[in-house]
Amino acid sequence: MKVILFGATGMIGQGVLRECLLDPGVERVLAVGRSTTGQQHEKLRELVHTNFLDFSSAEEALSGYDACFFCLGVSSAGMSEQDYRRVTYDFALAAARTLVRLNPGMTFIYVSGAGTDSTARGGTMWARVKGETENALLQLPFKATYMFRPGFIQPLHGVTSKTRLYRAIYAVMGPFYPVLRGLFPKDVTNTEQLGRAMLQVARRGAPARVLETRDINNAAP
Repeated sequence: MKVILFGATGMIGQGVLRECLLDPGVERVLAVGRSTTGQQHEKLRELVHTNFLDFSSAEEALSGYDACFFCLGVSSAGMSEQDYRRVTYDFALAAARTLVRLNPGMTFIYVSGAGTDSTARGGTMWARVKGETENALLQLPFKATYMFRPGFIQPLHGVTSKTRLYRAIYAVMGPFYPVLRGLFPKDVTNTEQLGRAMLQVARRGAPARVLETRDINNAAP
C-alpha cells in the first residue's frame, strides 16, 4: 500500500507516520507539508508544499497512491471562524478534490474530532466547521471515505504536540492515562492505536463511515 500523509509534523501525524513506517504492508509514504519531518527512512518521501489551496504544481508527485491520511489541523482557540474555516475546510477540500481526480481508487481518511457537529448548524464554531468539512468530504467519489473522531489522545513513543498548551496538558494527564482509559473507554485512545486503525480501515474498510473513539480502538489490530 502507498500512503499520502498530510500533517506529519503534528502530534497525530507523527504517530500515524510511525505506524506507517513500521507496517511491512506499507510500501511508500509521501509526507506532504510546509516543512520536512526531519526523519529519514527508506519508505519515506517528502513533498514540501506551501500553497494548500492549489496543488496543481504537485499533481505528478501526488499520483499513484492507495490511501490518504489527512491529519492536518489546528486548534480553533483565538481564531476567527473565517480563518479556522480556511485551514480546516478549504485546505482539506482542495487536497481531497485534487486527490480524487488523480487517484479515484483511493481511500481517504480525515481526522476530525469527538464532538463534531454533523448538522453543521450548531453554536460551537469548531464543531460546526468540522461537520461541514466532513459532509463535503463524504460527497467526493473516492473508493471509500472515513471520518475519524478521536477524543483524548495519549501521545506515545516520543510523539509531541507543537502546541505548548497541549504539551502541558499531556504532561500533566499522562500518568493518569490508565485511569482515564478505565473510566472513559469510549473517549480515550493513543497515537499508536490511531495510526494502526487508519491502516486497518484503509485495507479492510469499516462498518460505518464515521468512527468515534471506541470504533477507532476496536479497529486497531
